[in-house]
Amino acid sequence: MSLKKYKNIFWDFDGVIKDSLDVKSEAFLNLFHGIDVNLKKRIEDHHLNNSGISRYKKIPLYLEWAEIDKSQLTNYLDLFEKDVINRVLKSNWVMGAKEYLSSNPYRQNFFLVTATPQKEIEFILKKLNILNAFTSIFGSPVDKSLAVKKIIFDNKLLKGECIFFGDALTDYNASLENGISFLLRMHKHNKEIFKNISIDYKVEDFTNYEQI
Repeated sequence: MSLKKYKNIFWDFDGVIKDSLDVKSEAFLNLFHGIDVNLKKRIEDHHLNNSGISRYKKIPLYLEWAEIDKSQLTNYLDLFEKDVINRVLKSNWVMGAKEYLSSNPYRQNFFLVTATPQKEIEFILKKLNILNAFTSIFGSPVDKSLAVKKIIFDNKLLKGECIFFGDALTDYNASLENGISFLLRMHKHNKEIFKNISIDYKVEDFTNYEQI
């Protein structure tokens, strides 16, 4: 594989640019700090196994599991947002990701497609000084597959020149449904998820992108 042949790269954020899956787990668990330890484990496992799914679907489910009145949803979402932004900003970068984004060695078009809410991801990217690296940014509530489809259509992209850098099933499915290539960023949380799925391109980080 040679990344040079792809003019357009679709990036996921959590687990691909920032190693932030664990800190988002911490934010979910902090939100439900008073609950039973077994329920905490259930929430943590669900989050990590469904990393590409929006909090707007996860938190209502967790409230139901914890038997907390759904009328508290807005309050829980607000508390989560305030906590998680700080955690994500402080989290480690996936090795080589920032350098690749900043240098853009092959003069590719970068597009961000994430389950993080739109305004929040724009704020985070600005704080991280990588907002301008992306031609366009799509966050929640836009479905990832629809976001990819819209970007391809609006920019008249050739599918053979597009690749999705992701780490979740939602990323893989978005690439599959749009007929574009997929590169899996492997880590400890997705090995089981992808163990029975044939993926052509896999990396653990982007430090040696010339050799991908």
